[in-house]
Order: sequence, then C-alpha cells, then structure tokens
Amino acid sequence: MSKKNIVSNCKKLLDAYERGLLGQTVMPEDSNPGLGKMDRETRLAYFTLPMSLNYQRDSYKLWQAALKTFQDSETKDVFDISCVVKHNTDDLRKKLLKHKLALQPNKHIGIWQTISNTVYKNWGSLSNLINGSEEDFLKIKNIIQNNHKKGFPYISGVKIFNYWSFVLKIYGGVNLKNSQYIDIAPDTHITKCSVLLDVITEKEASSLAKEEISRRWRTVLDGSDINPIDMHPPLWFWSRNGFIFQLNKN
Repeated sequence: MSKKNIVSNCKKLLDAYERGLLGQTVMPEDSNPGLGKMDRETRLAYFTLPMSLNYQRDSYKLWQAALKTFQDSETKDVFDISCVVKHNTDDLRKKLLKHKLALQPNKHIGIWQTISNTVYKNWGSLSNLINGSEEDFLKIKNIIQNNHKKGFPYISGVKIFNYWSFVLKIYGGVNLKNSQYIDIAPDTHITKCSVLLDVITEKEASSLAKEEISRRWRTVLDGSDINPIDMHPPLWFWSRNGFIFQLNKN
C-alpha cells in the first residue's frame, strides 16, 4: 500500500473514532476522580505514578484500582509525593496493595518509591519538574530518558514514555510544547494495526524493535497533518474492538 493510501486510511480511522464508529471508546484513564477535582500536582501524580506499574496488565483494571485507591481516605496519600517519601516501605506496601493498584509487593512498591524520591529530591514536586521544563516535551524527554533515566523506572522506557506524555497532554493538563514529536507507542494493538495498514509486514511485527515501528509511523505520516501519537486512540480501539470498522467498505 502506498504512503498516500495509508495516510488516507488513517484519516478515515480518525474520522470513525470521532463519530463513534469504532465501538467502545472509553479510555482506561477515564477512571479518574474528575479532572476538575484535582489540583495540578495531584493531577500530575495521579496520571504518572500508576503509569509506572502498567506493564503486562489490564489497563482498565489498573486505572480502576487507581481510582479506588484515590477515593479511599486511608490510601489517598500515595498520590502525594511529599507523603510517599516519608512512608516506610511496609506502610506504602499495604496502601498500594489494598485495592490492587500494586500487584507485585516488592517490585511495584520499589518503583513507586524510586520515582517519588527522584522527583522530590531533584524538583520537590512533579509540577516543578514540568514547569522547570517549560512544558516542553523535548526537555522532559531529555530529563527522564537521559539525565535521570534510572530514577524513572518503566516510565523512562521508549514505549511508555511516549504514551505517558500523551496522557499528560490529554488528562494531566499539561500544554506540551513540541508534542508533535511524541511517537506512537506500539503495544500489541498498535502493532496489529500497523500490519493491517501495511506500515510493517507481519514478519516485521515479531522482529522489529518498538522504536523502529514508531519510526516507520513517523516516516509514513511525515508531511501529513497527522501527528503519530494522534493515531494511538483510533488504532487501539480499532484493534481492541475486533476491527468492526471495515476500511474497504467506508
């Protein structure tokens, strides 16, 4: 399929997404207390810390657990970095396990602590990190993927960092500059769609690095009015809902 045809199909999928033709399109992150009910720092923590535990698990269950944890007065303070750094490990473990926000009693608690400590020691808060970076995606990327990579386990990974940046923009209230450089995050669903749209071959789906799949998308969409990360929701739901929207019939 030519680049022109791939872009055309992408536009059809974006339109189908906007018109509700792809099936159920409630995002996992829609399980939140209400964006207007959280101050900036709480909002940033809510959409950052759980993301660091989103590895090989159901995203909907993760964010449902995050909401339950936030709504419970006994566990809500795990979303306050200044409180997390003062908790002993056993207390933090009990709080994160209570509603199954954390599933691994050692690794997940360690990740939560590491990110909280990194942010607190270097910036004092997530708000300061973002503001100090002038809400610039490229500057935030350099901080998390280069300067402080070990301090942001999992979030500093290529796939999740790009998706986290997308979530910060859509849900976190961050008006990200240079957001056009956010690459698509090729999980299982995005990879399946990449094959169907001829961005990669079926053989490449199992052999290419995630970074290369992201690069293919950027190359295909270069020169169009579509940013790579804009394709994430329509592709994700197109695959998740069993490809009920047929491109060849629309």
